[in-house]
Formats: sequence, C-alpha cells, structure tokens
Amino acid sequence: MRLNRPARRALLVVHVVASAGWLGLSLGLLALGVTAATTASPGALEAGVRAMQLFADRLLLPLALLTLLSGVVLALGTPWGLARHRWVFTKFWLTLATTAATAFVLRPAVDSAAEAVAAGGPLPDTGDVLFGPVVSLSSYVFMTVISLLKPWGPTRRGRRPRTTAGTRESAPRPARS
Repeated sequence: MRLNRPARRALLVVHVVASAGWLGLSLGLLALGVTAATTASPGALEAGVRAMQLFADRLLLPLALLTLLSGVVLALGTPWGLARHRWVFTKFWLTLATTAATAFVLRPAVDSAAEAVAAGGPLPDTGDVLFGPVVSLSSYVFMTVISLLKPWGPTRRGRRPRTTAGTRESAPRPARS
C-alpha cells in the first residue's frame, strides 16, 4: 500500500507535530521535575508534581501512541519501509520502547510521587521524577537527529533489488561456496 502525496504529507505533518509535542512535554516534565526536586517551598513542590501528573496522565500516552501509529503508517506507506533503512528501524524500536516506558515506568513513578506529596510528605525519590524525563528527552532528541541525517544506510532487506513497481525482482542469488 502506497500513500498518495496529499495523504503522505498530511500524515507527515501529524507525525512531526505529535513527535514535537512528545519531545516538548518531556522537556516540560524535566523542568517541573527539577523544580520539584530543588524547591524548598511545599506549595511549589505540590504544584510541580501535580502538573507532572497532569502531563503524564493526560497528554504523554496519547501523543506517544499517535507518534508510533503515524510513524508506522508512514513507514509502511512510503518507499522508506519499516525495515529497509537502519534509521527507520531504529526509530521504530526506540519509539516502541519509550512508549512502553512512558506507560509502565514514567506514569506510575509520577503518580506515586504525586500521591506522596498530596499526603503531605516529601518527594519520595528525586530520581523518580528526573530519570524518566531525562531518558525520554535524550531518546527523542536522538530520534530527531537520525530523522534529519538518515545515517547508516539500508538494511539487508533494503539492499535487495526492487523493480519500479515496488516488488522484488526475481534475480538469481549467487551460489554460496
């Protein structure tokens, strides 16, 4: 299935906007986490952690899933393919891993910190509110860089000969010795 030009462009805009939003939210989470970890004000601590919880619970996972879905559809609907170029394949697996980490590590850590602070306690562990955003932000910046530079060349699958219609040529393979 190949996307026509208007569909590909529209999906590319959705993908870039969702990805930039995900990156921006991670930067916001990091700023809020640093504020929560370094403030002496109980009010600022609670406000920071509550804002982190709002971002994590309401915005991060929908943007992560939209980024993942739009990226997969773009890869499958364009000549880039999902497994034809190393940079696309790397982005796919990193997006899948960071989406899973968002759902199963980052959100529970932020929710736990928010519950502890709402109960009047201190921030349980500064690593809980800083580690996730640092890892996420690093991953997203890396994925942005490889999207722009497109390093590493094609995979073995991408080096196979193809006809202009997008199907494999039936060229004989060389004999192994």
